[in-house]
Amino acid sequence: MTIEFAPFFPWFVLATLGLLAVILTVLAFWRSVRGASIRALALAALLLALANPTLNQEDREQLSTIVPVIVDRSQSQDTAQRQQQTDAALAGLKERFSRYPRIETRVVEVADDGDSDTPATKLFTALRSAISDVPPARIGGAVFLTDGQIHDLPGTNQDLGFNAPVHGLITGQPDEFDRRVEVVRAPRFGIVNEEQELTLRVFDDGRPQGQAGGTAEVTVKMNGQQIATLQAAPGRETPFSFTVPRGGNNVMEFSVAELPGEVTTANNRAVHVIDGIRQNLRVLLVSGEPHAGERAWRNLLKSDASVDLVHFTILRPPEKQDGTPINELSLIAFPTRELFVEKIKDFDLIIFDRYKHRGVLPILYYDYIAQYVENGGALLIAAGPEHAGEDSIAATPLEQVLPAAPTGEMHEAGFYPHLSQIGTKHPVTRGLDGSTSNPPAWGRWFRTVDVDPPQGQTVMEGDGSRPLLVLNRQGEGRVAMLLSDQGWLWARGFEGGGPHVSLYRRIAHWLMKEPELEEEALTARAVGRTLQATRQTIGDDPGPATIKYPSGRTETLPMTTFGPGQYRVERRMEETGLFEVSNGDFSTLVHVGTVDAPEFKAMISTEDTLKPYAEKTRGLVTRVASGAGVTLPDILPVRGEVRVSDPDRMVIRMTDETVLRGINSLPLFAGFAGLSALLFAIAAMWWREGR
Repeated sequence: MTIEFAPFFPWFVLATLGLLAVILTVLAFWRSVRGASIRALALAALLLALANPTLNQEDREQLSTIVPVIVDRSQSQDTAQRQQQTDAALAGLKERFSRYPRIETRVVEVADDGDSDTPATKLFTALRSAISDVPPARIGGAVFLTDGQIHDLPGTNQDLGFNAPVHGLITGQPDEFDRRVEVVRAPRFGIVNEEQELTLRVFDDGRPQGQAGGTAEVTVKMNGQQIATLQAAPGRETPFSFTVPRGGNNVMEFSVAELPGEVTTANNRAVHVIDGIRQNLRVLLVSGEPHAGERAWRNLLKSDASVDLVHFTILRPPEKQDGTPINELSLIAFPTRELFVEKIKDFDLIIFDRYKHRGVLPILYYDYIAQYVENGGALLIAAGPEHAGEDSIAATPLEQVLPAAPTGEMHEAGFYPHLSQIGTKHPVTRGLDGSTSNPPAWGRWFRTVDVDPPQGQTVMEGDGSRPLLVLNRQGEGRVAMLLSDQGWLWARGFEGGGPHVSLYRRIAHWLMKEPELEEEALTARAVGRTLQATRQTIGDDPGPATIKYPSGRTETLPMTTFGPGQYRVERRMEETGLFEVSNGDFSTLVHVGTVDAPEFKAMISTEDTLKPYAEKTRGLVTRVASGAGVTLPDILPVRGEVRVSDPDRMVIRMTDETVLRGINSLPLFAGFAGLSALLFAIAAMWWREGR
């Protein structure tokens, strides 16, 4: 209870009146006036009534003690055992805290940020958000239900925003261990067929490094094909040398052998994508007698700064020998042995443009070219009338790698080149400008070489569905045959021309095994948290795609068509990490999220992260696992500051905070009580005066 004053006059007026009352009282006592004491009491009662004293009584309600319970639902908790422990422990905590009516729990479940490419467990951020609207004095403690893998730990000397114990309830087992592999250093780009080096490291978490003994076997794959097996000592960096096999994206996969009983196998694989760069592509262009279309190939190849072009035109075949001394000729002798024996492997592509066998190349050299193709080389034949004659290169040992054999006839008639049914799906010809109309919006050609039914894929056709462009794989190499020499009409703009630059460039890049032009391929990429898988095929619908998540679960999703021979599936992923996408015989890997995200650095449960905070605030850190179930510590409510920790119980500091619900006021000199007091004082003076 409190007494407050609400004077009817300002205080300086009451003070003046009080001073006059004191003076009168002093004079009365000095002169020994009868009834001076009663007069003084009457004046005091009058002044007190003017001051209007009020008796106030506050109605207060005791506030509850707030205890935030932060529950870790991140990916490191995404194992069956830890999920069961977390659910059971959370249910037990709710039941135990419900026994204390004055304790209010705030349960906050923290999952990975679905919009972040770098997933991390941010429990302290969630804690600050949960208590942002609560006065520090009402916080009785904080409970973390987690595996201990927390990535937003504040400094141990940093103020947490409250003065109460921090408790940690740790899921998982105390003897957990996990093996993982990481790419420590690796180049992002590499020149094709040149040696590169990266460094990887195998970690054995949860046990002293090397305790397992020996080495760990690491399998290395490049674009899905195994290229090496390494023996890596856990805890030590292991270098690995390799060559980039092709231009464009090359996916390297490193998988370490699984250990029995380890926490998870989700981090037993790591991927690294290296972009292959072709440095100065070496192309050998051999032309027969000069013709109108020769310059089209030369101009295209010379316009590409990354191409080193070696071009020879046969101007003086052997039958034109006239006895002129070689040193008097301005022509350069064709270095056949140097090109087709000594340095043939140095070329990325060999083009024969209207070339016929006239004794310039020995017969044996054609066999060398065939072997070059079988061993992975690329050959393009741009054929004209010479290919149907007796001196055709199809009559040499080169025929063993050619996809189409000439019949010996030429078909001469105007026609519009058009895509075959397969050609509408094949990435070499798919989507060429003007190809969708009938007839195509291109100029005409006027002759083709008749051939027997070809091998491989006929992607362009001429008059009467005759083969015009044939693509084929031969051994490890590739061969393309353009069965007409009139592509130059497009280059000259005849009847509007045609997409000769795009067509020629795509043919050359397909021959040199550019990944984007593979007719059968499965690729995947991550756009933020969205996984996008694309299937290219020249066949029918490839069916659904199967996605294997980092947690180990699989999901089958239908692929939808978005273009001829192109199918796609897109899915926003809640998980992050290494995904495996498969469709039929094809599979690929893609990493959603940042490769070095904290959530994948370690997966074993630990008590060490929360111990410094528990020791500072006199809290408790303990594991909840107990046999097949969970065991929770008891709750110990205390008043006042927590001075000691309890090794077996979670101490909760109970708050003394209250909230004011109302105030009951009683004026002491109002109503009959005040009037009676004044009347009594006046009557007492009158009675005394009467005596």
